[in-house]
Amino acid sequence: MFYKDERLALFIDGSNLYAAAKALGFDIDYKLLRTEFMRRGKLLRAFYYTALLENDDYSPIRPLVDWLNYNGFTMVTKPAKEYTDSQGRRKVKGNMDIELTVDAMELAPRIDHIVLFSGDGDFRPLVESLQRQGVRVSVVSTIRSQPPMISDDLRRQADNFIELEDLKEVIGRPPREEAPERQQASA
Repeated sequence: MFYKDERLALFIDGSNLYAAAKALGFDIDYKLLRTEFMRRGKLLRAFYYTALLENDDYSPIRPLVDWLNYNGFTMVTKPAKEYTDSQGRRKVKGNMDIELTVDAMELAPRIDHIVLFSGDGDFRPLVESLQRQGVRVSVVSTIRSQPPMISDDLRRQADNFIELEDLKEVIGRPPREEAPERQQASA
């Protein structure tokens, strides 16, 4: 439940939201997402958290990060750490939980409602602390994927759980149409 006069802030765990939307088979239109929550209350900030591979010549997430930065989102990034696991596979680690938590705690005295786009159970203590400060917390994730993308503890702690799939019609990017195959003209 949202109230038109409440001060809202969005906290988007980029990799978690991407994985949840992908599991549900759609892409998020971030312009529509921002517009939807501006409609629901007084949107003060929309934070987007992601780790970036700095040493790659091209990062597939870089165009999104740049677009969000120029379109009303506060970008919080840090370099991802690359390592090789015990089986010799290249892995990337870029946890943004601490950054998101610190920003939410700092903003808490100035807002009425936080919308957390993540299903990560590590955020349950954050939600509990925000609630003790009088901030309402809605969590956006999904239980409709296999396995569910939200921790049961986080879902229970939140004041409101919003099923990501229920937002698909409002914030989903229309599916791209396949390019028609070119017909070769015969002479």
